[in-house]
Amino acid sequence: MDTFAFIIHPLDPKADVARKYPFLARIVPVPLIHFLSRYWPPVVLSRVRGVRSAATGRQVEGWLLACPLTARRLLSVPPQVAYRKIIQTGRLAERLGARILGLGAYTSVVGDGGITVARALDIAVTTGDSYTVVLAVAALMEGGRQMGIAPERAVAAVVGASGAIGSACARLLARRVGRQILVGRRMERLQEVAAQVAELGGQAEVTLDIAAIQQAELIISATSAGAAVIRAAHLKPGAVICDVARPRDVAAQVRRERDDVLVIDGGLAEAPPGVDFGFDYGLPPGLTFGCMAETMALALEGRFEDYTVGKDLRIEQIVEIEEIASRHGFRLAGLRSFEHALTEEEIQSVRRRAALAAQSNREATV
Repeated sequence: MDTFAFIIHPLDPKADVARKYPFLARIVPVPLIHFLSRYWPPVVLSRVRGVRSAATGRQVEGWLLACPLTARRLLSVPPQVAYRKIIQTGRLAERLGARILGLGAYTSVVGDGGITVARALDIAVTTGDSYTVVLAVAALMEGGRQMGIAPERAVAAVVGASGAIGSACARLLARRVGRQILVGRRMERLQEVAAQVAELGGQAEVTLDIAAIQQAELIISATSAGAAVIRAAHLKPGAVICDVARPRDVAAQVRRERDDVLVIDGGLAEAPPGVDFGFDYGLPPGLTFGCMAETMALALEGRFEDYTVGKDLRIEQIVEIEEIASRHGFRLAGLRSFEHALTEEEIQSVRRRAALAAQSNREATV
């Protein structure tokens, strides 16, 4: 049976370490967890079983592995230090017999987006970013549909548009929305992305000021900031925000203070029936992250080759992985917000409050 492996790492040090080492998480303070993560060896978290193609019946199995570096450490250590730890985890995957390795969370963000890691290993590597983009745009469109937003007339914003996922989302949205606002930290890169959007028939303006997203009805946020960047004041009533980043880009304050906007957890897929991940990594049974779904779908397809690596994602590859994943039984998960499954009634409640807030704002300007 063909096999795969997928790497995750601690995003919330206390909560995530507690999933594997409950006693240590209780007694070790967070600063010490960050420190020790540099020296802790890679860990096998679980065996993933029951991955069966809906189209062919083909089965694969895999392993969920932990690269112990916390998100803060991955962003703060020199890239070569991060590479060594990720490659060390990849070599564990090789010893287990995996034929393809998926890089989860910030292990796909560090440095050159998996190129160095892929060159150092003897097995195929993918960041899974292509299918994450598919799911992010699909979730945004579905959220907009349920909020009554016509995408072709809407202003969309992409926060983190200078990054791999953000820039690909901007290109995928080019012909689906009225115009785009691209927000990032590197103006030269943003201008390149805007030119790519224009080549695809879209309109885009660029800015370094996140406050510009207040004009947008549809927002995707995919930064690697490691902390919240979107606040309640940044959002107009009725906006739909698909937050792909982990840790989240949308502040918890938005959930408390803005019942007139719809925040969606982005990049989540429903796996084919029967998958057992063997480990609680923070999602309900049957759901997984787009990057892991891409890894499993490629294994089911028998595509044991470097797939999504680097920071320049190709639209052709994004379209291809959408077709591959769909054929094998992966699909967009039901809409969730801050790890809570959204009901139709809750979404309609947001829509009503948005209408009231918009009316109040209009009356205040008269």
